[in-house]
Amino acid sequence: MIPPVIPIFPLPSVVLFPNVLLPLHIFEPRYRQMLADALAGDRVIGMVLLQAGWQNSYEGCPEVFPVGCAGVITHVEPLNDGRSNIVLRGLTKFRIQNEQNSRPYRLAEVEPIVERVSRSDRERLFAIRNRLEEVVLAAVSKGKRERQFPPDIPDEDLVNALAQYLELEPLERQALLESDGVVARAKMLLELLEMKVIVDRAPGDERVH
Repeated sequence: MIPPVIPIFPLPSVVLFPNVLLPLHIFEPRYRQMLADALAGDRVIGMVLLQAGWQNSYEGCPEVFPVGCAGVITHVEPLNDGRSNIVLRGLTKFRIQNEQNSRPYRLAEVEPIVERVSRSDRERLFAIRNRLEEVVLAAVSKGKRERQFPPDIPDEDLVNALAQYLELEPLERQALLESDGVVARAKMLLELLEMKVIVDRAPGDERVH
C-alpha cells in the first residue's frame, strides 16, 4: 500500500507500470528536493503523464492525467553536480484526489487502484500472453521463434513490461495504464500491436510527389 499523500513527478512521455523498473535522471532543483525528501521518508514517488499544452506552464502546475503509478526508489546514483540517476520499481496505480502546495514540487492526495488477478483472469492472461509473444517476436525476429520470453516471468508482469518498454505513443501507454485491470490491458496491448503489424505490412504509397 502507498501513503495517502505522495510527491508526483510529471513528465511528457513517461508512464510507469506496476512491478516494472524505470530509470530516471533528476536534475531540476525542485525534483532534487523531491528526491531528498523521498529518500528521507518512504522512498515513494508517483509518476504521472502531462496533458497536452504542458509547455505553456511547465514551471507551474500544468495539467496531468489523474491516473498514475507510484514507484519505490530502489537505486540512487548521486552525481558530482547535484543531479542523480535513480531507478523506480512500480508499485501500484493511483488516482489523484487533490493536490497540495506545501513543497517546491507537487504533492498529491491519492487513492490506490489495486489490480487483483483472479484464477479466471490468469487463464485468460495465459492465452493472451501466447499471442503477445507471437506478435512481438514476429516483429523483432522476422517470424523466427528461436527466442521466447522467460517462462518464469508472471503473465501480468510481462504485460506491464511490454506496455512500458515497447515503442508506443505516450497516450497509448496512458490508455493501457488506465485500463480496467491487467486482462483488459493485455487485450488492448495485443490489439495495438496487431494494428501496428498490419500498418507496417501495408503496401507503400506508390504515388509520385
